[in-house]
This record gives sequence, C-alpha cells and structure tokens, in this order.
Amino acid sequence: MNGIINVYKEQGFTSHDVVAKLRGILHMKKIGHTGTLDPDAVGVLPVCLGKGTRLVDMITDWGKTYEAVMLLGTTTDTQDISGAVLEKKDVHVTEVQVMDACNSFVGEYDQIPPMYSAIKQNGHKLYELARKGIEVERKPRRITIHSLHINDINLTEENPTVTFTVECSKGTYIRTLCEDIGKKLGCGACMQKLTRTRVGQFGIDDSLTLNQISALCLKGEFDNRVTAIDEMFPSYQKIVVLDEFGKLLYNGNKFGINVLKQAEELEFLNAEMYRVYNEKSQFVGIYRYDSGLFVLEKMFYDPEKNVES
Repeated sequence: MNGIINVYKEQGFTSHDVVAKLRGILHMKKIGHTGTLDPDAVGVLPVCLGKGTRLVDMITDWGKTYEAVMLLGTTTDTQDISGAVLEKKDVHVTEVQVMDACNSFVGEYDQIPPMYSAIKQNGHKLYELARKGIEVERKPRRITIHSLHINDINLTEENPTVTFTVECSKGTYIRTLCEDIGKKLGCGACMQKLTRTRVGQFGIDDSLTLNQISALCLKGEFDNRVTAIDEMFPSYQKIVVLDEFGKLLYNGNKFGINVLKQAEELEFLNAEMYRVYNEKSQFVGIYRYDSGLFVLEKMFYDPEKNVES
C-alpha cells in the first residue's frame, strides 16, 4: 500500500503514537508522519504509507492552517496551558489593541523556537534539556504568517481569550506566536487550544480518526481513502515516456523530449515540474525540465517488481 492518509490526530496522542498505532492497524512498517503536532493539539496529520514516505520532506514544506485559542494574562514554561505557570497578570487591553497586536505579526518575522520542542541542538532535543531544567540560547528562525483572522475576542476577567485562524509557513510554532502577541500587549499569553485544520490539500473535514481507519480496514474499504502519490501533484503536467525507453527511465537517467509520447502537443518550460508515467499509465516519478532535458527529482517506481510504488 502506497500513498497518503489524512489522519485526525486526537488529543493525548503524539504524532509518533499515531504512526505506531497505524503500523498495528495496517500491519505495515513503512509509515511516516509529515510534521509533529503537540499531544494536546488536534487535527490534520497527513501520514505517508509505503513508498509515499518519500514524500515526507515535500509535504513538510507545505503551508498549514490552524485555529488557536490564546489565553491572555498567563505565561507558562511550555507556552501553552499544559505547562507550569510562570506569571499571571491582569489584562487591561482593548479589542482594538488586541487586533493591532495580532495584525503586527502578519508577514515575515524571526521567531525563537520554544525550549519545549523537538528541535535538536548539539545532538540533544530541546525538550529533553528543558525537562532537566536547562535552557539554552536558540537562534531565531524566519517564518511567515500569511494571514491571521480573529474569530472572537473575550476580555472577561475570568477567561480572557482570543480565538484566531492563522495560515503560516513550515516551522511556525503557534505557541510561540501566542506568547509573542502577549508580550506585545504587555500582559503575557499562552496557547489554550490548537486545532490544525489544513496541511496543503488535506483538510480537517476529510480526516479520519484511528478508530475510523480501523473500522474501514475491517470492512475492506480503507484503500478508497488513501490518496495516491501522483494525486499529490495535480498542478504538474503529465507526460508519458515510450516503453522502448523504459530502461533509461527506470534507471533515473536524464532524458529528452524525443522519448515522450505525443511530445509535439506539449510545451515545456525550464524549471517546471512534471509527473512522468510509462505507457501502462504507471506513475514513475517527478521530473524537472532543465535546458531540454528532464531531470529526476523523486522516483516512486520499483522496476524490479514492475509495479507502481
């Protein structure tokens, strides 16, 4: 089985937990997730199966959309509500000040990753150091907040919260964004709740819980919910290589337009990416066009088994 399944990660599970449970449900080892979600967070977690694991680095680069609830006036060591409270302050801000502070982070900004994260520094994961009470200096990373839409502002004394939807680049920590907004407001803040609603083309409405996946397997209907590898590249033009040039193709060699079927009907542009198939309509891989030649980017075909992979 090869492709991508859109998993709904439930609260309390780590991303690694999801992979481990899927290995048991699907009875396969080659499974990889495409981006860590905190145990308290829920939502979309695309998981790659079989040869689909070669997509992990590509999917990790995709933009993501989250819905977050930010608690004002509370700062914690983990930057979310699960951590130890470091400071509490009264909240004396207006809705206009909240909107201005949130909007000020739209665009690029240098974000310092949290200590409670899986980023490695000098061979150690930051969260391992944090649990030992060790804090180290972290280099800021340039991330992009593509959009930030405020859904609700509640400035009651008991539970001053801001709910917002944010579209952002890879590597963005929403916990840190909440804390940074709180600093800007002068009252501090932490993340109270987080739902990832979209990763690339995968939305929350089409995601499946582990129990749903297990039920589909029992009914023999799981394969229908797996996204084929080539469907991940709908914007890439499809090209077909003639079977007589199969050896050239399967070895991952560069090739020219002369080996293509119906090449005269197509127009090729430098730096563009293409989905390449053989004449049996089997997906072979992703190629980039460069000065008259197609150059392999990712191979997804196993010529020894002569099956799509």
